[in-house]
Amino acid sequence: MAHYRKMLNDMDATYIRSLMALIETQSKQTLAYWCLDYTTDHILPIYETAYPGDHRCRHALEGARQWLAGQVTLPYAKDIILNECHAAARECDGEPAVQAAARTCGQAASTIHAPTHALGLALYGTLAVAYDECGADAPWEILVDRAGIECAKMEEALRCVAIDDEPNPAKINWKC
Repeated sequence: MAHYRKMLNDMDATYIRSLMALIETQSKQTLAYWCLDYTTDHILPIYETAYPGDHRCRHALEGARQWLAGQVTLPYAKDIILNECHAAARECDGEPAVQAAARTCGQAASTIHAPTHALGLALYGTLAVAYDECGADAPWEILVDRAGIECAKMEEALRCVAIDDEPNPAKINWKC
């Protein structure tokens, strides 16, 4: 079986740095909603096309939304993320686009407790789209180029919901 990268890893890529800078200016809530919305609209369909009857990734995203709305506890939402969504990702080994999509869902949902997970949308989600559109066996340079295009779309989506001069930006320590 071929070995596929599970995520982008060039933290110095211009498009990643640009997105990180914007993320640092926004509140945890804005970041969570942005990640959940973008993932639901653009990344989750990759997973659900491959596994139409499997709702674990969707359930994790919905659980995060329910927590944001005050309808469930954080332990409840985290349990869904950890025990359903991450399990779905592990089960997709050998399906790079689908696995990256499932990992993206877990990262997006996890922004409710740690805003640094917002970067997971870019690191996993862009690769999910690149694998899905270009094929898992496409040259890495082609995949990275496509990921860069998707990252720009993600950044534009965040700019559309960003709060100018956000008074409570998330406290972020990237550790990278």
